[in-house]
Amino acid sequence: MFVLTFQKTLFFFLLISFASFSQKKAIKNFTVTTKQISISTDGLDDFVLKNSETNFVEVFLYAENPNKQHIIVEEKSTETEIKFKIPVFKNEEEIFRKYITKRLKRATATIKIPNNTNVSIFGRNINIASKSYNGNLRIFIENGIVKLDTIQQNLELKVYAGNITGTLKKTSLKAVSKFGKIKIDGISHQKEYEEKETLTAKEIDITTIKGNIFLTHQ
Repeated sequence: MFVLTFQKTLFFFLLISFASFSQKKAIKNFTVTTKQISISTDGLDDFVLKNSETNFVEVFLYAENPNKQHIIVEEKSTETEIKFKIPVFKNEEEIFRKYITKRLKRATATIKIPNNTNVSIFGRNINIASKSYNGNLRIFIENGIVKLDTIQQNLELKVYAGNITGTLKKTSLKAVSKFGKIKIDGISHQKEYEEKETLTAKEIDITTIKGNIFLTHQ
């Protein structure tokens, strides 16, 4: 009887906990005069980059209690910086972490940026998805999954560990993985792969220490 009561209590506790950590959305729209946008993903678990259909930069933040003050935008002379201030859960108990996934979803952000804007993304442990963003892209993270869809313009990507996937479209390519896998169109390569495309100036440079690289040609 005691075990049954404990299980019911635990189940009810988890339901309340999941409800309390349900994510809500904050939105911030603005225009920029710079052609360079730098994005810090600290505080996020997942980040999505999309093409904007307008001249506005649109930021969508999904978190427990998001507001526009948690989306920080600073425009400097040469670039616009975007970062996030995510509150830390103060009532995170050991019993809660024991019965659910260890990695709590603190916050997720989606940013829509006008085409042909140069974008740099920085982070530590973060999953990044680029929905075929049509602009030069630089990504520097420690660990995570990077999904690039179709790579439209120049790309510089450095990851310590994780998985990288994407589709190539008439580009020169250099891919390096010291201890991970490299597969191009399903064919494995050791440590380094390089190809030159003479009909375009577009270049893709991917470097990782322990990451796996999986690319296909369009």
